[in-house]
Amino acid sequence: MTQNVSDGRGGDPVLVVEDLTVQFPTGEGVVSAVRGVNYQLRRGEVLGIVGESGSGKSVTSLAVMGLLPKTAKVSGSIRFGGKDLLKCNEKELNKVRGKGIAMVFQDPMTSLNPVYTVGDQIAEAITAHHDVRKDVAKKQAIELLDLVRIPNPKQRADEYPHQLSGGMRQRVVIAIAMANNPDVIIADEPTTALDVTVQAQILEALQAAQKETGAAMVLITHDLGVIAGQADRVHVMYAGKVVESGTVDDIFYNPRMPYTLGLLGSLPRLDVKTERLTPITGSPPATQNMPPGCPFSPRCPLSQPICDEEEPELVAGPNGQHAACHFTEQVVGKDPAELFSATSADAAAVPVAVDATATDTETNR
Repeated sequence: MTQNVSDGRGGDPVLVVEDLTVQFPTGEGVVSAVRGVNYQLRRGEVLGIVGESGSGKSVTSLAVMGLLPKTAKVSGSIRFGGKDLLKCNEKELNKVRGKGIAMVFQDPMTSLNPVYTVGDQIAEAITAHHDVRKDVAKKQAIELLDLVRIPNPKQRADEYPHQLSGGMRQRVVIAIAMANNPDVIIADEPTTALDVTVQAQILEALQAAQKETGAAMVLITHDLGVIAGQADRVHVMYAGKVVESGTVDDIFYNPRMPYTLGLLGSLPRLDVKTERLTPITGSPPATQNMPPGCPFSPRCPLSQPICDEEEPELVAGPNGQHAACHFTEQVVGKDPAELFSATSADAAAVPVAVDATATDTETNR
């Protein structure tokens, strides 16, 4: 079993995930969405989980919340509050959801009920776990809306989700998540489809929620910029597995796995002058009936025969940083452009596309 990684914060972990595996049987084979994920969370820390779409980020968190479909086969251990959540029944999980572990979902419009006011929905989250009068819960709902910086919170509490902007709806969902002072908040792509200014406001609201509750947080995103400014530790996921983990500084300044380096090369930077970004060619693999070997091998510039035969384990390196690669030492100190560069086909396609555009322009004149 892969060793859990800690950033050295004091106190016992509030959430421990060990060897978490999630499979979905289908008519065409078994989809291995999550493969042996491990992590620990201590109170007050932020764990960032990053990776391309389909890497298993959201499925991992849905497994923690017990919200996967019944057809999913889940194994491993998720320990919270002295219990293994995978062994709890629905009634026991309902006591944990919202109070012990809260979740901010990716799309607030589908998370909120369109026929109830946002104030009533926040109040309902409070009364579900506390024996308080409705008027008291409504007052607390208005206070929570104010805390996440929604203007005119008393008025907004009586409005419906469709009357709010996307950013405001997301802040309402954050208010619901923090309503019961949870020990853990899971934020699943909370800034997706929002413009940059609103993204900053949502991240400020999440910081306020964490400060107010003292909760640990799992921040799931594909945006490395969000991770850099928010997280204490980072897990990079690919094809259902954690392929690198470490502190933010470790991941950004000393990556030890080619995939991590490729992600960084795909990120625009203002401090370095570059004519073009360095993309990772190809696409993530389908996790159905996966072949042996490293899943990243078809896209990796360091791929050797052993990569197609044996999948590397997540091995500890300097300063507690972990990476899953047979050739970690060849990655250290490299610039993304040194390993990942445009293929000759890409380079040849650019002038062809330009010529074709020019010809079409002349034809249409």
